[in-house]
Amino acid sequence: LMSYDRAITVFSPDGHLFQVEYAMEAVKKGAAAVGVRGKDCVVLAVERRATAKLQDPRTIRKIMQLDSHIMLACAGLNADARVLVNKARVECQSRRLTIEVPPTVEYMARYIARVQQRYTLRGGARPFGIATLLAGLNDDGRPQLWHTDPSGIHTEWKANAIGRHSTSLREFLEKHWTDGMSEEDAVKLGVRTLLEIVDSGAKNVEVLVMRTHEGPHEELSEEDVAGVVAAIEAEAAEAAAGEGGQQ
Repeated sequence: LMSYDRAITVFSPDGHLFQVEYAMEAVKKGAAAVGVRGKDCVVLAVERRATAKLQDPRTIRKIMQLDSHIMLACAGLNADARVLVNKARVECQSRRLTIEVPPTVEYMARYIARVQQRYTLRGGARPFGIATLLAGLNDDGRPQLWHTDPSGIHTEWKANAIGRHSTSLREFLEKHWTDGMSEEDAVKLGVRTLLEIVDSGAKNVEVLVMRTHEGPHEELSEEDVAGVVAAIEAEAAEAAAGEGGQQ
């Protein structure tokens, strides 16, 4: 019998490209990343895996800059992410040079998806084992959140999660996301979503905020994230106390 998972260009009889599906499984084993779109901001919150004692944590990046107005968070194989991000950065600068306007977030999502899809068509190479969340602002200041996966699909979202336990995290977002969220609420929702699977609190959470009106982006310090975590825990304790009082 033929092994349909050996060749990337061969469909199985029931219509599967197994190597692409295996790449999606690699994404599911990666550290989680969450994106939340607010009224005038976009928040990226990522799980930061524990580093070795002697390792410099600054060298492990889960949120990367593509252009002055576009940031990217990824889940999956970090080495693949580095290659894809470098291609995307070159495309950003090439577009600025060619038509003298910065690329839109949608354009870059489409470009990254096109590169990922190209690696599912030809033999001799494997698909990129990463999914991405692109956060940014368009010319009119409107916040954008886009998602790409190893198959080459790109879609726009109001809030989304990738990486480990992404299905349960997405369900949590569906329950708690509301239209027109303030920056504070969007940050809280992103951190609360990650705390569903991250045990050690602020130490292992990285948060970046892109605002419409103030500068391109801001990465929250560990102290700021700890403050958000403390506020979330206080709200949870207050809610639990309220439920206990009613009973």
